[in-house]
Amino acid sequence: MALTFYTNPRSRGRIVRWMLEEVGAPYETVVLDYASTMKAEPYLSINPMGKVPAIVHDGRVVTECAAICAYLAEAFPEAGLAPTADERADYYRWMFYASGPAEQAITNRAMGFVPKAEQERMAGYGTFDIVVDTLEMAVSAHRYLAGDRFTAVDVYAGSQVAWGVQFGSLPRRAAFEDYLARVLARPAYRRAGAIDDALIAGEAASAR
Repeated sequence: MALTFYTNPRSRGRIVRWMLEEVGAPYETVVLDYASTMKAEPYLSINPMGKVPAIVHDGRVVTECAAICAYLAEAFPEAGLAPTADERADYYRWMFYASGPAEQAITNRAMGFVPKAEQERMAGYGTFDIVVDTLEMAVSAHRYLAGDRFTAVDVYAGSQVAWGVQFGSLPRRAAFEDYLARVLARPAYRRAGAIDDALIAGEAASAR
């Protein structure tokens, strides 16, 4: 099965890299530049948004990090990252929560946009504080987001929490720190980080 991964090591592609390393299937990496190859053909035929990451698996295109994580979990069931029947409700709830209300609220706040009180009902997330409290509840309910077992939702949502805590777009709460201690200890997470860090180091060296 042919699997190609389009990314930039300084992007959300790091989430998908982690997922690919968890899956363990062979894949080809195509690194794109923000100012050139990401905004031109042939990549625009894969993702007209001109954004990464994207994957092409056996001729089928998947974009959007959460969708890619969910797709790979189902495409490679032997990796054990898709939900069981008992895990499915929490799995999909928190996958879409992290990719919808949580990302929107965190991004808006980082950009300096705070909904006025009369706009909160219009915003799908309500307020940033509600989002953070809900996310804290989610990571505290079980060992992992879908239950007592690591699944693909922990790759996606775990990446969002890790990024937010590291760069200050989420507060450093004990529940977040405890959850991250579990998910970021994964060997696949470390392998993925090492690969992307090496790509960044190579870029820096070639620019000298």
